[in-house]
Amino acid sequence: MKKVPADKKFLQNIEVIDIAEEGKGVGKSDDLVIFIDKAVPGDLVDVELVRRKKKFFEGRIQNLVRPSEHRTDPFCQHFGVCGGCKWQTLTYESQLKFKQKSVGDALQRLAKVDISGMETILGSKASRYYRNKLEYTFSDKRWLTDGDMRSEETMEMNALGYHIPGRFDKILDIEHCHLQADPSNDIRNQVREYALANEISFYNLRNHEGALRNLIIRTSSIGELMVIVVFAYPSDEQVTGMMEFLKNAFPAITSLLYIINQKKNDTIFDQEINVYNGRDHIFENMDGLKFKIGPKSFYQTNSEQAFELYKITKDFAGFKGDELVYDLYTGAGTIANFVASDVRKVIGIEYVPTAIEDAKINSEINNIGNTSFYAGDMKDILNAEFISEHGKPDVVITDPPRAGMHQDVVNRLLEMEAEKIVYVSCNAATQARDIALLKEKYEVTKIRPVDMFPHTQHVENVVLLQLSKNQLLQS
Repeated sequence: MKKVPADKKFLQNIEVIDIAEEGKGVGKSDDLVIFIDKAVPGDLVDVELVRRKKKFFEGRIQNLVRPSEHRTDPFCQHFGVCGGCKWQTLTYESQLKFKQKSVGDALQRLAKVDISGMETILGSKASRYYRNKLEYTFSDKRWLTDGDMRSEETMEMNALGYHIPGRFDKILDIEHCHLQADPSNDIRNQVREYALANEISFYNLRNHEGALRNLIIRTSSIGELMVIVVFAYPSDEQVTGMMEFLKNAFPAITSLLYIINQKKNDTIFDQEINVYNGRDHIFENMDGLKFKIGPKSFYQTNSEQAFELYKITKDFAGFKGDELVYDLYTGAGTIANFVASDVRKVIGIEYVPTAIEDAKINSEINNIGNTSFYAGDMKDILNAEFISEHGKPDVVITDPPRAGMHQDVVNRLLEMEAEKIVYVSCNAATQARDIALLKEKYEVTKIRPVDMFPHTQHVENVVLLQLSKNQLLQS
């Protein structure tokens, strides 16, 4: 990465023609590609180039010559400094248009898929306050905005909020976040006020010192609420004081928990959970099913849109009632339990053992008796012996992480020759890569993107692959 020479820093009348994953507009000047911060497709801008990389430049808007029809005013006071919700300058209708385009481009370019029959992206009914989980970080190194630095007042350097992009040790203090519904903002703000008033130290992310480390808030659509305070090096009195404050100030908290984490990283999966008040879990409801959610449980963070995603998944599978289904990367068994009543049996496989325990519990509390769950590395557990023991699936549902499926898993799918594969993905590029391999025996017959995360570049996509006619005749 190099700085741009002073005599080559400014370009005029650059048309923004596309939008990149990180929310930056894409412009061109001759053969020069420029990623422009906060620019929107259709903008005409004067650009200041700030960094030169091997194949492109990074720039910022010096002057907005002509605003795009896709442009709108950001609604959040923290926009542009906070690393989230980077597409706020795009109207929501335009966001959906560009997400649909990004999925189609990936499938065409990387898998040579015919997208002429691709269904219209399903937008989210709620474009604000749609998340059911947020995690905040305490820090004694608050990020100072331009307004802060111009102020003559003495700045409070403790912060509770989000990491500044590219700065692991700097935290933006958040006043109001539009991602999670009440009482999320009130809880965060009152926790910060209590900590400051009682002189409880905020964590230092470089030196690994301080009492308060993280605050995690989980909500459910049926009104249940989980709050987890993660401490690092507190006194017993500080723990008791903070937890008692939350218990009294927010009696609606269903599950009030705390953790003492003195590791060098923030992950809580290997940490002991302490219940201060209420249950050690909350419940979510989806289409009449109850799902138990603990502090370490995975659950789609947009509950309402997750229901729509799973309905599309079930619809694409086209169950008749007698199918054996393999649900790969099953997580806490949400999809497996969701489709169980429509099939003969579901077998779920997941890498994380605690998630598999959650999946089993979720089957039990819903009186579902036709599911089985297994923990292990997908490429190792899904072998010939496993298939011989449990049977060849009629339908495979796969919902892998962003990295997509391991080559060995793709090979196993080709060997199994299930009649249908429903591939749910949060990364169209890796999905397309896997589909290109599966096209050896499968045809893509349905595609539908689903927007789970408004105002971000992220998009889910559901693809139905069906065993080709030649393969069906041979099997």
